[in-house]
Amino acid sequence: MANREPVLALGDFPAIKRSAVTTLQVNLGYVCNQTCFHCHVNAGPNRKESMAHETVENVLAFLGRSGVHTLDLTGGAPELNPHFRELVSRARALGVEVIDRCNLTVLGQPGQQDLAAFLASHRVAVIASLPCYLEENVNAQRGDGVFDGSLSGLRALNALGYGQPGSGLELNLVFNPQGPQLPPPQAALEADYRAHLGNRYGIVFNRLLTIANMPINRFAKTLARKGEYNRYLQLLRQAHQDANLEQVMCRSLVSVDWQGFAYDCDFNQMLHIPLAAGGRPRSHIRDLDPAALAGRNIAVADHCYGCTAGQGSSCGGALA
Repeated sequence: MANREPVLALGDFPAIKRSAVTTLQVNLGYVCNQTCFHCHVNAGPNRKESMAHETVENVLAFLGRSGVHTLDLTGGAPELNPHFRELVSRARALGVEVIDRCNLTVLGQPGQQDLAAFLASHRVAVIASLPCYLEENVNAQRGDGVFDGSLSGLRALNALGYGQPGSGLELNLVFNPQGPQLPPPQAALEADYRAHLGNRYGIVFNRLLTIANMPINRFAKTLARKGEYNRYLQLLRQAHQDANLEQVMCRSLVSVDWQGFAYDCDFNQMLHIPLAAGGRPRSHIRDLDPAALAGRNIAVADHCYGCTAGQGSSCGGALA
């Protein structure tokens, strides 16, 4: 059990259907300069998967024909894909809003010293991982020195106007629990983040997003090794709230992997559960008709309780 991920059951998660697709979430690859224990992607410096230019063109063609208004870029560290800046620039030229899910320390990587300025010049919204406001907790979860590197990234973004009132440059932070627990109430934790980061380090931001850890890949293996996997799944199931079903991200989002294949969400992508569209085993972004997705069933399994437990959890934070 310690060397392989437990198998998730299809389970009895409630059936849900899509509405109109408004967001395209694109995983540009699993290459990352960090190795976080809670990472559901299993990203890291030794991964080689990275989206090719041809697939980037497929993504841009989809944006041009679909009417989707938000491009949500993730990874790994999406900025380490060699085509990241071209994709951002051309998507913005199409009038598409762009989100960069940034681990903050990538802003200080060799060759990326102008990355923060690039993001600001294209008015890219930044959603930045900072799983705690305490140095020891961040370093324990993400690696030695990550907290200081994250502060450096935040200061660089703040200096360009990110998180500053009236700038229009959005900077949201992301909290993940340290282990197999649900996130605390988002509003109260945001106040704690704002007070601690502001008073001690002079850091400002717009919002805090609390996201539950998903029992997938590296985090699932950690839970299994500690004998906590089944208990965590039971916690998620018992905390399920039907009210959160109306707001889960998969209703209006399509996730695309580094090869261009489409999924109902990033978590399904990691579990290789294909988009529930037309009965085909896999759908590629070049062939995808967003209008045909509305009203279709979404592929679900036991991990979906991670999005509906308690206050709910999505790429945009708490749902309740």
